[in-house]
Amino acid sequence: MTAQPWLARLPAGLFAIPVGVFGLAGAWRRGQSFEWSLAGPVATVVAAIAAGVLGVLLLLYAAKLLRHRDAVVAEFRHPVAGSVMATIPLSLLLAAVYYAESGHAGWLSLTLVALALQGVIALRVVRQLATGDLPGPLVTPALYLPPVGGGLVGAMALGTQGYPGWAALLFGMGLAGWALLEVRVLNRLFEGAMPEALRPTIGVELAPASVATLAAGVVWPALPGEVLIVGLGVAAGPVVAVAARYGWWGRVPFSLGFWSFSFPLAALAGATIEVVRRGGWPPVYGGVALALATAAIAWLALLTVRLAAQGRLLPPPVAA
Repeated sequence: MTAQPWLARLPAGLFAIPVGVFGLAGAWRRGQSFEWSLAGPVATVVAAIAAGVLGVLLLLYAAKLLRHRDAVVAEFRHPVAGSVMATIPLSLLLAAVYYAESGHAGWLSLTLVALALQGVIALRVVRQLATGDLPGPLVTPALYLPPVGGGLVGAMALGTQGYPGWAALLFGMGLAGWALLEVRVLNRLFEGAMPEALRPTIGVELAPASVATLAAGVVWPALPGEVLIVGLGVAAGPVVAVAARYGWWGRVPFSLGFWSFSFPLAALAGATIEVVRRGGWPPVYGGVALALATAAIAWLALLTVRLAAQGRLLPPPVAA
């Protein structure tokens, strides 16, 4: 009996790191609208970190696919891990949101490839739900990642590249995915505590309303702050609901799953900045949101470094 090599145990959940960090970079870049002198340089550095982490992870995961294909297939078929795999195309889409230029064929090709992969993962989630193949205890907010994340972040990626019509279509598909999953996920969450191993995914519950508000601002740049602030009002509900459950997720030992909080918080900060800028309100509100998101993601990064130093970043080896 031999233990699984570390590469076979490399989880797709690691891609949640560049997803969150790219989201934070975008929020800092929006801070330039307030003429904050540090906003531009900080955004550039944070985006470079996200791109570097993404590049390393893509190489490692490609090697895993080549050398341990069975492990990748098993991850894809798992109800929760398969949904978390959506962070791979999401990270590519967010790279496009940050770096892509309108009319650039290379970035458009990457965006389309990422959307195709996202669609494959989303189709699996919808099929499992529609056929009743998804066990109740495995219904978690992570299910939002493929259909909702793909639609909303894909809308931002196409919107920034100058395809507003297709962006609006994807935005609608993201909202449809949110509506499809919302009742099922909320019903499961209000039934009682999730299994302890899945509790860190609760952060994804913050995502749909926050990301939808941010995406609406990208797809429709002329939307006034008074309209976007409705989205922040909707986002306040999940924030309260997640905070209210602190007693059963706050005591869980830190794991990579807690990066589920990163992108929703970054999106909420970015959406707040857009609302404040468009509404002509005091920039300090946007600054507070950005500071809180930055502090939270920096804390996640420190805990992740400590986890790696302790040799606990990857799942423990299983005899094969």
